[in-house]
Amino acid sequence: MNHAKSSTAALTLAAIGVVYGDIGTSVLYTLKEVFGSGHVPFTHANVYGVLSIVFWTLTSIVSIKYVTLVLRADNHGEGGLVAMLALASQSVKDKAPALRRWMLLIGIFGTCLFYGDGVITPAITVLSAMEGLDVVSPAFRRAVIPLTLAILFVLFWVQKKGTSGIGRFFGPVMVVWFAAIAALGVYHIAGHPEILGALSPHHALRFMLRQPGTTFIILGAVVLCVTGGEALYADMGHFGRRPIRIAWFSIVMPALTLNYFGQGALLLEHPAAVKNPFFMMAPEWITLPLVGLATAAAVIASQALISGAFSVTKQVIQLGYLPRLQILHTSTRDTGQIYLPFVNWSLFVMIVLAVVLFRSSSNLAAAYGIAVTLDMTITTVLTFFVIRYGWGYPLALCIAATGFFFVIDIAFFSSNLLKLVDGGWFPLLIGGGVFLLMTTWKDGREQLNETLRAFSVDLQDFLASVFVSPPARVPGTAVFLTAQPGIVPSALLHNLKHNKVLHEQNLFVTVRSHELPWIGMEQRLEVEPLGHDCWQVAVHYGFKNDPDLPRALALLTGRGVDLNPMTTSYFLSRDIVTPTPGPGMALWREKLFAQMHHSATAAAEFLHLPSNAVVELGSKIEI
Repeated sequence: MNHAKSSTAALTLAAIGVVYGDIGTSVLYTLKEVFGSGHVPFTHANVYGVLSIVFWTLTSIVSIKYVTLVLRADNHGEGGLVAMLALASQSVKDKAPALRRWMLLIGIFGTCLFYGDGVITPAITVLSAMEGLDVVSPAFRRAVIPLTLAILFVLFWVQKKGTSGIGRFFGPVMVVWFAAIAALGVYHIAGHPEILGALSPHHALRFMLRQPGTTFIILGAVVLCVTGGEALYADMGHFGRRPIRIAWFSIVMPALTLNYFGQGALLLEHPAAVKNPFFMMAPEWITLPLVGLATAAAVIASQALISGAFSVTKQVIQLGYLPRLQILHTSTRDTGQIYLPFVNWSLFVMIVLAVVLFRSSSNLAAAYGIAVTLDMTITTVLTFFVIRYGWGYPLALCIAATGFFFVIDIAFFSSNLLKLVDGGWFPLLIGGGVFLLMTTWKDGREQLNETLRAFSVDLQDFLASVFVSPPARVPGTAVFLTAQPGIVPSALLHNLKHNKVLHEQNLFVTVRSHELPWIGMEQRLEVEPLGHDCWQVAVHYGFKNDPDLPRALALLTGRGVDLNPMTTSYFLSRDIVTPTPGPGMALWREKLFAQMHHSATAAAEFLHLPSNAVVELGSKIEI
């Protein structure tokens, strides 16, 4: 019993460090953007109204939608938009198959928007923290952008070394951060305790009824208080529902509320503090240490998003929407600790571009929100299909449960569309670019497979003809990888043509990825004997499994196959794709697919094949 309590406490502490970094640093800029926009005059009623809107936004979107409802939609214990997409897709597969393709496209587009969020979040959080130096002394103003870029470079540079060593400090640092922002809030609330009256929803309702136009405009800034809400669901597989909920209700939500209300109390007394209300809450002697703590919190928030980008990319590759990329494991104990060099430095380049292009957290705030609110809307839509078709709840209840949040999400998204010209185009451009790459890869793979099928030879018929007058058999096992089961791999044809031999044992292996996060070792293999010591093997992986083909094939021992790693050779077809005019994709997309196919990491590396046992045989394919 004590062990369970200690595990929950440890997981809760870790969740505070990983899950809540983004939403925890939103206090740096949310109220500054709401009041700094110039749309809300400084009046007693307006300050109360805005604080009430912020509090009830946190309550409705985070406490009720994500913590209470969405966390229930786990896919075999996993969360996140990819897991939700897979769960929703499986739910409608048999009951509403026509919806499935559209749902997959919407879900994949939501995943693409995550990359836009992944660019803006590190830029705005680190830049906001560094802008505290301007409060310390205007002399530091010119150093803000160079210091921001330096911190971000170090953050991305250390990714290849892994973060497991420093990760243990994330929880304690964020606990100190939440304690500090709560203390600052209490310090100012103590001088104006009446500000707590803004907890009443009637202040929010009165503000919205009296100033509907202003309310609509400022929703684009108010939504900044819930950025990072998706992380609660995305990290469920790491920590579980209970620790995430305990952390939110016991530490994070109270600390955020106290700080926002403390900022409100400060603004009532000193309206000039609107230029940076968070840092101006602090007494002068503590401002510099607070900047240091805010920077640490911003780095932790950024780290969580970078790790999330690595994890999401790996899952999307497994689902077949991106080509194979180099994936390095940075921890011998935790398989989730991965590093993708291409993703890492692509993110860094885009973040540097964002910092240099927008130059301040206020300008970045104009770019922030569209991707987040659209992702929130997509999550709500997918949740409807899960609870309706997966859980079988009555239609009226499903519409009522998700319809309420859908209206809120659309309101926030519509308000953020006002930012489109001022910077909202930036994350949408990134998301749209990634979506183009993903759909091009998916469509290109389908077109390539169709071409291969059109010229394919049935495997069983081919083997029957071969063994009428069998070639020489050589010792050992040949593993032929093929994308389509039941057809002759081109590598086998090349081997017979040029070497005129066949191995004693031959395995025709197809690797299949599924819309499940995990597939256990007991379900890893399907084996079909073809006679003459030949077998058709299907190897199954979930989108969170690490493909390791030799380890999977080792399970064949005792199932009629005597597999010796020292005498096993892996034969792969290295296809060269040549785009040609004609039906299918547009020629420019075919050229893009051909380039992606050429640049993909070798299958041998992706499947962890021993380099000294791989034979690659090339062929040219026109699409």
